[in-house]
Amino acid sequence: MFAAAAAAFALASLPATAQADITPITVVNGIVSTVGGCQSADLQAIIRCTQFEFLTRQAPLMLDIDQAGTTIVVLGAGLYDDGSMRPMLVDRLNAALTLARRYPAAPIVTSGGVPRSGVTEARAMRNWLVDNGIAPHRITEEDRSRSTIENAANTVTLLAGRRTSGIVVVSSPNHVERALVNFRNATAGRLPVSGVISAG
Repeated sequence: MFAAAAAAFALASLPATAQADITPITVVNGIVSTVGGCQSADLQAIIRCTQFEFLTRQAPLMLDIDQAGTTIVVLGAGLYDDGSMRPMLVDRLNAALTLARRYPAAPIVTSGGVPRSGVTEARAMRNWLVDNGIAPHRITEEDRSRSTIENAANTVTLLAGRRTSGIVVVSSPNHVERALVNFRNATAGRLPVSGVISAG
């Protein structure tokens, strides 16, 4: 009964021009990301709650509820030695690009700091997004992290001084669940965190 009421509230909160993919999966994910253990300071509760989330490429409802306050975070993947991007990272960027075009007011963080040939993952991702039409002022580089835990901690610290109402983490299908746990733990329950998976 609670889930049905929460779903009705989530749908009623969406603006008339909603662009999210409103499906049973996105409604359930929206509820999971904002109630119970997923928005908690208890790591074990976060882990248990995150296991109920469906991994999807669909846009989370929180982007419609507060587009300008919801930050899209694209997680890096190791660059080749010459500083070029692996196909897996391009897949992540394509998923982020779809969201960025659909939600032009949403800020973006590119997160990854392991440099190759003087280029960090964050910078390579930023350059790719700009080359594909995203305004540079929307993108902030988090260029110090070397792991998913550091991606989460550094990004949450970076967002602390902003009007952030939520985080959407974009990564590969085999990485998003772990990333959600890390980001939810880093926020200590202060912000809802949702995820979007890339094609590969």
